[in-house]
Amino acid sequence: MRIFNSYTNKIEEFETIHPNQVNMYVCGPTVYNYIHIGNARPVVFFDTVKRFLEKKGYEVKFASNFTDVDDKIIQKALEEKEDELKISKKYIDAFLKDLSDLNCKTDYIQPKVTEYMDFIIKFIQDLIDKGYAYNVDGDVYFRVDKIKDYGKLSNQNIEDLISGSRIDINPKKESPLDFTLWKKTAVGINFESPFSLGRPGWHTECVSMIDDIFNEKIDIHGGGVDLQFPHHENEIAQSQALHCHTLAKYWMHNGRLSFKNEKMSKSLGNVVLVKDVPEKMPLRYFLLSTHYRAPLNYDDESFSMYIKEWQKLQTAVKSLFLKLELGNELNEEIAIESKDILAEVDNFNTAMEDDFNTANAITSVQTMIKSINQSLRKNTDSNYLNQQLKAIKYMMDVLGLDAKLKRLTDADRRLYDDWQNARNGKNFQLADELRTKLVERGII
Repeated sequence: MRIFNSYTNKIEEFETIHPNQVNMYVCGPTVYNYIHIGNARPVVFFDTVKRFLEKKGYEVKFASNFTDVDDKIIQKALEEKEDELKISKKYIDAFLKDLSDLNCKTDYIQPKVTEYMDFIIKFIQDLIDKGYAYNVDGDVYFRVDKIKDYGKLSNQNIEDLISGSRIDINPKKESPLDFTLWKKTAVGINFESPFSLGRPGWHTECVSMIDDIFNEKIDIHGGGVDLQFPHHENEIAQSQALHCHTLAKYWMHNGRLSFKNEKMSKSLGNVVLVKDVPEKMPLRYFLLSTHYRAPLNYDDESFSMYIKEWQKLQTAVKSLFLKLELGNELNEEIAIESKDILAEVDNFNTAMEDDFNTANAITSVQTMIKSINQSLRKNTDSNYLNQQLKAIKYMMDVLGLDAKLKRLTDADRRLYDDWQNARNGKNFQLADELRTKLVERGII
C-alpha cells in the first residue's frame, strides 16, 4: 500500500511503526456551529481510510478532537445568551448526529480541550523549561527560530515567511512568527495556570492530546489542506522541541471543497450544512467521488447527478438482495470464487491501496453494479448472485455506503406477495399503495 506523505511531498510505501497496528489522529471541529459539507469531507474520507485499514487486518487506534474552548465559541455564547460549555455540547451532539447520518463510525477516541487542560498546561510548561517557549506578562509564545526545519510541511522557509508576513503589532513577541501557546484573558471560559488566568492557543491543543493519548510518534496525522500551515506546521515544531520527531510518520491532507467554484466558508455565508442535505448517502458518495487530494466543487446540478447515481446503485443492490431473500437462497457465508468477480474486487483493493484512490474504487463499484443488473436480467443462478452480493457489500462497506438491506419478516413477504398480485391483476391503485409501504419499510 502506498500513501502520499505531505511532509516529504511524495508517495511512500506504507509501513506502520508497530506490526499490524495503526495509530491515527485527525483534527476535529471547533464546535460553535453546524458543520458544512466542506467540513464533512475530511470526516468522511478519514472514516473511509480507517474502514479500509481495518479490512486489511490492522488494529486502528483512531482519535479526533473537539475544540470546545475558542473565541468563536465565546462569541456564539454571547449571541445566544448561553453558557460556552452548553454551546459546545449542543454542537458536539449535532456533529456526531451528522456523522452518524453520513454513516461515519463514531466509536473513536474523542478528546475535548476542556478535559485536557492539566495536560496541556504541563505540555506548555515543559516547552518553557526546555527553552522553546517564553512567558511575557502571562502570554506564552513558542520560539519558532529554534526549529531547524520549520516550514517543511508547507514548503516554506522562515525568511520568506517573515518577509511575506504583515507587520506584527505585538511587541511582546521575540519574532513575528512566534505563535501563542497560552493566552492570558479574563473573557469567557478560562483556566488557572502557572502562566496566568487564561486558555490555550489552538496550535498546542492537538499536539498535547496526541502526546497523552498515544505517548509516541503516530502513524498518520490527517486533516484538511487548510490546516497544513500554520496549524500542522506548529504541531510538528512543538513535537520536535519536546520529542525530537515530527509527530507523525505520514501526514495526509485532503483538498478543499468549493461552492460553485468559490471557497465555501461560514464567514462568506455560501455554505451547505450537512444537516440540511436530505440525501446523506449521495452526499457521502459525492465526497468520495474525487481523489481526496484533489479539489472538489459542489453545485446543485452536479450533486443531483450523484443522487441519481446513488439511487441506481441502491436499487441494484436491493434488487439482488431481495431476489435471494425471496427465494430463500441468501448465503452470507459464501466464498468468492468466480474469476471475474475476484478480478473486480482486486481492482477495487488496488485503487484503495494506491493512496486511497476512492474515485477509481467507485469505478469498480459501478462495474459491479452493471454486472449485477445483467445477472438479474438473465436470471443467473443463486451461487453467482451470492458472490456478487458479497463483493458489492464489501466494496460499499469500505466506502461507508449503506444500502440499508433488510432481512424479510413473514409480514414483509406477505406484503410483497400482495403487491405482486395487485400488479399482475392490474389493480394499479392498490399496487401503488402497497409499493409505498414497501418503500417505507425499506424493502425495495
